[in-house]
Amino acid sequence: MLHRGTRRELTADAALAAGLTAATCFWGDVTFPYHDSHLATLLTSLPLTVPVVLRRKQPLIMLAVATVGGLLQCVVLEAPSPSLIAVPIITYSVARWVPGRDSRLALLAGFIGAIVGPYRWSHTADPWIATPNPHNVFYLLFLICAAMVLVPYQIGRRTRENDEAELERELAAEAQYEAQLAAQAERARSIEARTRNEIARELHDVVAHSLSVITVQAQGGKALAAKNPDAAAQVLDTIADTSREALVEMRRIVGVLREGPAEYRPQPTLCDIPAMTERAGERVHLEVTGTAPIVPPTLGLAAYRICQEAVTNFLKHAGDQATCWMRLDYEPDRIVIDVTDDGAGAAVVDDGAGNGLRGMSERAAAMGGTARAGPRPEGGFGVHAELPLAQADR
Repeated sequence: MLHRGTRRELTADAALAAGLTAATCFWGDVTFPYHDSHLATLLTSLPLTVPVVLRRKQPLIMLAVATVGGLLQCVVLEAPSPSLIAVPIITYSVARWVPGRDSRLALLAGFIGAIVGPYRWSHTADPWIATPNPHNVFYLLFLICAAMVLVPYQIGRRTRENDEAELERELAAEAQYEAQLAAQAERARSIEARTRNEIARELHDVVAHSLSVITVQAQGGKALAAKNPDAAAQVLDTIADTSREALVEMRRIVGVLREGPAEYRPQPTLCDIPAMTERAGERVHLEVTGTAPIVPPTLGLAAYRICQEAVTNFLKHAGDQATCWMRLDYEPDRIVIDVTDDGAGAAVVDDGAGNGLRGMSERAAAMGGTARAGPRPEGGFGVHAELPLAQADR
């Protein structure tokens, strides 16, 4: 691809061509008092100097016109013209702006001229050049002309190679920068998706569990209202407490989403599991083995939410007459959670979402543990989760 040049560069090339033309094509007998026609000198010099204006825009056309003018000059003139000073500029320009092997046309044209011109001038009768030994003159002029072609060509090619290498470095840096931007955008999307999933899990756990507890307590309170008003009032208190806690959790989550001040409430921990199961009703039984360890908040929240979702799943699907047993084993290296019931099990009609069970697995996996849930062979439903303590420490 040719370099078209900016307006400023094209103006500079026009000025260079005009300067070369003015300096070399109208010297007359003052500088070179040989007997060639001034008109012939002018007509053969102009094709060498004027096309320099095209050295960036159309360097091959410049080379073609200059080659014709140079060969004509070798035939017509008996001595070299000052306009030959344009040859190094032309050669450099072709080497600099023409890509690939096409730039070698400058070498071909230059070396043809380096042979034809010195041969013509070494056999001239002009007193400025004539010598008893024309071969020595030919060799000298050939070396001078060849150097005027070869040296500018090498400089032009080296300059082009340096520019291409710099361009490749810039393109590589730009590609690396774009890759970094893409990676940052991908990380941002991943973080955003993970945050949405976490918020969705929190909303599901809070809303589903609270509504399930409220529903179960309301159904029990309705039956107790006529038989034991005091017990019914206690059930209403449980419903009110559960609703209040759910509202606080909802305000906290919505406050985070709005990036505004959220009502502060500590995240649930292992110590909150007994109160959660107690609010779920008398059909949920808790057995704890060992002492609750001191764990990071993330692990405590994960264990609490897994137990909460297991109880919620029991309240929603097991049936009114089913019973739930929760067992917490605090072992030295892990927390084991087992939640079983004697409800409908495989016969339950799923709601089609499965967000709660999937959320349990995701929470456990995030802590380096596992969680499995499904109908039991002997009937009912079971949840088994293991959360390693060592993974949480890291």
